[in-house]
Amino acid sequence: MSVQIPIVQLDAELPLPAYAHEGDAGLDLFAREGITLAAGGGRGLVPTGISIAIPMGYGGFVLPRSGMALKHGISVVNGPGLIDAAYRGEIKVILVNTDPTSDYTIERGDRVAQLVIQAVEHVQWLVTDDLEGDDRGGGFGHSGR
Repeated sequence: MSVQIPIVQLDAELPLPAYAHEGDAGLDLFAREGITLAAGGGRGLVPTGISIAIPMGYGGFVLPRSGMALKHGISVVNGPGLIDAAYRGEIKVILVNTDPTSDYTIERGDRVAQLVIQAVEHVQWLVTDDLEGDDRGGGFGHSGR
C-alpha cells in the first residue's frame, strides 16, 4: 500500500527522502546544512530541504536513526517529532548529542533522521462516569523489570 504525497524540493541538490531497503518503514531525511552538536546535550535544528503535503487522516513521524544513536548518542529531542497534515513548512529535525565527551558534526547531505507516514485516527470523546474492564493498577514499571 502506498500514499501519494506532494513534495517541494527546497534544495534540488539533495536527494529526495528514500527508503534504504525494500520493506523499510522509514524514509531517510538529509541535512540541508551542516552543524556541530556539542557533547553532553548539545542541540540543533537541522533543515532537510523539503516541504510536504501530508493528506488529512495521516501524520508524519520523525524518528532517530538507530546507527547514529548507538554509535554516537545522537537522537531526536522530541522523538518522535510529529508533522501534522496541515503543516506546509520546511521539515526540520531537532537533534541532541547525548555523548558525554564527544562533539558530533553533521555535514550537508548526511542522513539525519527517518520519516514515517502513518494513518491516524481522530478521537471523539464519550464522557462517562466509569470505564469498562478491570483496572490493572500500578503503571510506570509496576509490572516488573
